[in-house]
Amino acid sequence: MTATTRKAIAAAILLAGLAVQTALATKARALEPIPGSITFEGQPTTKLLKSPIGSTFSHRFYVDGAHYEETYKVREDRSLELVRRQRLSNR
Repeated sequence: MTATTRKAIAAAILLAGLAVQTALATKARALEPIPGSITFEGQPTTKLLKSPIGSTFSHRFYVDGAHYEETYKVREDRSLELVRRQRLSNR
């Protein structure tokens, strides 16, 4: 095995390891719904049939004296994915 081949194999292994770490880290940081979130008690029974797949919308609400804004994305199956939450202020 040549030095070039060994370097190529090492680079491929390193890239594969980084890809796995990135995938795991992304799933670990998924936002969980809180009281007031649209998806807190599961997906809504009504689907957004006219909303384009991949489109986003905001939802603002108060919980425990704090004002939040969440951003949701419409998935291909018309379910909602919570992609962002920001605490805006306290009352």
